[in-house]
Amino acid sequence: MPGPESLSSNDPASIGDYSVEGRLGKGGQGVVYLGRDRDGEEVAIKVLNDQWAENDELRARFEKEVRAAQKVASFCTAAIHEANLDDDPPFVVSEFVDGPSLQEAVAKSGPRRGAGLQRLAVNTATALVAIHRAGIVHRDFKPGNVLLGPDGPRVIDFGIARVDDGQATLTNSIVGTPSYMAPEQIEGRGITDKVDVFAWGCVMAFASTGSAPFGADSVPAVVHRVVSAPPSLDGVPEEMLPIVRACLDKDPSRRPSAKELLMRLLGHDSAEGASTEEVVREGERAAETGVFAPPPAPPSNSGPQTPMPPQGPGPGRPVTGPQPPYPPQSGPQTPMPPMGPQQGPPTPPPGMGHPGGPMGPPPPPNMGPGGPMGPQTMGPNTTMGGPNSTMGPGTFPGGPPQQPQSQEDPVLSQGWVIPAVLITIIILVLILVLVALAG
Repeated sequence: MPGPESLSSNDPASIGDYSVEGRLGKGGQGVVYLGRDRDGEEVAIKVLNDQWAENDELRARFEKEVRAAQKVASFCTAAIHEANLDDDPPFVVSEFVDGPSLQEAVAKSGPRRGAGLQRLAVNTATALVAIHRAGIVHRDFKPGNVLLGPDGPRVIDFGIARVDDGQATLTNSIVGTPSYMAPEQIEGRGITDKVDVFAWGCVMAFASTGSAPFGADSVPAVVHRVVSAPPSLDGVPEEMLPIVRACLDKDPSRRPSAKELLMRLLGHDSAEGASTEEVVREGERAAETGVFAPPPAPPSNSGPQTPMPPQGPGPGRPVTGPQPPYPPQSGPQTPMPPMGPQQGPPTPPPGMGHPGGPMGPPPPPNMGPGGPMGPQTMGPNTTMGGPNSTMGPGTFPGGPPQQPQSQEDPVLSQGWVIPAVLITIIILVLILVLVALAG
């Protein structure tokens, strides 16, 4: 960053409790100095010029602006440390951001790309949400008012910002930089916080291409393009292009708000249901961590389910939820018989058995994708080949084929069962004989 200009003989050596070391710039309201506090920390000191200091209306207006600006979250802006508006001259002390402006950085190093551009977009959008939440419209958001500090981009210069209370502007002149002004701002009609959103789109186009989207030549030519010509967005990354286009809509009612803009940058479809404070916090977290989109939401269990690819041989893969005795098939379904208590392995449904009989071997392993039954899906709670599986090995694609096994009733295999049944039958016959004789 270029160093501050040297002080002239008319500049003060100190302001309040701050020493003055050089000039940082001059604007419509006054001069900004580089100073130091008693602890040696660098600060920026804005001193109002005579026009503002001696005009009671302007001075009261500026004081209102400063009080509102002190409410703005300082994460993405230059924090205001002190405001002494009753002094002569009045001054405001704010955080000094030691870094080049975006204008200087692009001129020196070229357009921003990748994560650097994403971070710039999120930081500046977060700053605009915080500024608008305080009731302020910046009105001169441009590359020169975005400083690339060591801890990230910061939006600065509330010198021409105004509290959005519906009052008239301070002067009848156009305030702002034409290349980054919205059509309604140029025409002097309906100034709202949407002018900052339009400017944000211009700044992101400049940051990613190195050129203002409506040019930067003569003021009449730029003003004409802003009002009636489409922006030049060649070179804006494809993933950011829809957002920038939406912000540069000439109809402010069709532009997103700063809050909606930030939510889109963070990967949300809309800003509904989220408070402005929550949105600002999420923007700050994203800028700090470099994670610019939330993880995808887990899939819902309701509604049609996407078939899972067939599982190969291997240990069980448990999933929560009930499991049908047979995996559902894609395509037309063959009705399955009612499943009652089983004695031995479950009987395959019609069409699934082997030609040798209903208790033949299980279906061949070609029943997965490419086989006659189409792709297979796994129901929840399926443990392939595990001890708790409702499907034994070989009853689902990926299980090893089995040889036909002899079927033997496990109850009848017990030696005491048949004698017990015979004794019971004899007792019943005797009871029937006795009942007949008694009758």
